[in-house]
Amino acid sequence: MISSNGQGFILVCAGLGLVLPECTWTRLPSSSYRITYHASTCLSAVVTILNKVHHIDPLITRSISEFLDSMTKVGVLGAGRLGRATDIVKRMFDDPACFTYLSISGPMIPGGLRDIVRHLVEYKYVDAIVTSGANIVHDLVEAYGGAHYRVPAGKNDYELREAGMGRIADIFVKEGDFEKFEKGVYDFLDNLPEEKMTSLAPSEFLHDLGLAVKDEDSFVHHASINNIPIFSPGLMDSMLGFHLYTYSTTKKLSLDFVKDLRILGEIVTQTKKTGAVMLGGGLTKHFTMGSTILRGGLDMAVQITLDRPEGGSLGGAPLVEGVSWQKVQTEANFETVIGDATIIFPLLILGLLS
Repeated sequence: MISSNGQGFILVCAGLGLVLPECTWTRLPSSSYRITYHASTCLSAVVTILNKVHHIDPLITRSISEFLDSMTKVGVLGAGRLGRATDIVKRMFDDPACFTYLSISGPMIPGGLRDIVRHLVEYKYVDAIVTSGANIVHDLVEAYGGAHYRVPAGKNDYELREAGMGRIADIFVKEGDFEKFEKGVYDFLDNLPEEKMTSLAPSEFLHDLGLAVKDEDSFVHHASINNIPIFSPGLMDSMLGFHLYTYSTTKKLSLDFVKDLRILGEIVTQTKKTGAVMLGGGLTKHFTMGSTILRGGLDMAVQITLDRPEGGSLGGAPLVEGVSWQKVQTEANFETVIGDATIIFPLLILGLLS
């Protein structure tokens, strides 16, 4: 039991032969002891700074940037995580020496983040994109004239299938829009020079594809014209990969995935500092973190995810686990925010940009 006598702290240890420094012992009945800790010595050695939790003031917090600042001042639980993550991302964006990745997993582009990602690429807040093939596909679906829609209320998957609609949670894409996408990809491949049909790395292929896209809202297009590489280690696991396969059954076509690692490896070894904003987990998170092993890991990292750590998968693994694998520097600044990236990421970015 611990209590205070106004000058120090009193700990009653029943029957324990503890020897603790910087304290005064007093014998009590029944073989108990009273130990008085002196605040001037023990307390200062254990706790030197006490930061209060500052509560959110609804009369002061009126903008997104003020909201994010209030998260930093709250400093605890999910609010504190979001506040610290915002500070880390700001340092990435403000540091010209930091090579910043944006890693995208899950349906971020069809889920409303297409313009946010495009803006970050267009204005060079990020230096490389690591994404699933699906997010590239959904960017190109809209670039070629298609769209994403909200699933009509009361419709089940059997009805959607009959109507030619593919569902992603509560989003759907029309089969006709995928046909537009297929035509756009085939037209591009038909005009690809023969010497490039078997020599390109996936990032080089996506660069040329982005140059051919004319949609000013496409992040793939803006990445190409700004020479920001897009790496997609799982590109073949997408509709774009499927169309590359079907095209290769009629003409010689292949991509050099090993070459992409050489390209990225050269970039990483020449950078002074690396940072990453990772939306979701899985392959894109691992590829992003793994590429920085060549220089001892990331210097700054933020992950926004709904994944859990109990199963042992990388998607839910805490970022500190990367320290042991040399994917995160021992002195790195990092934070994980547990939540839906389609909500948290735009809040974070809009607050920083404002």
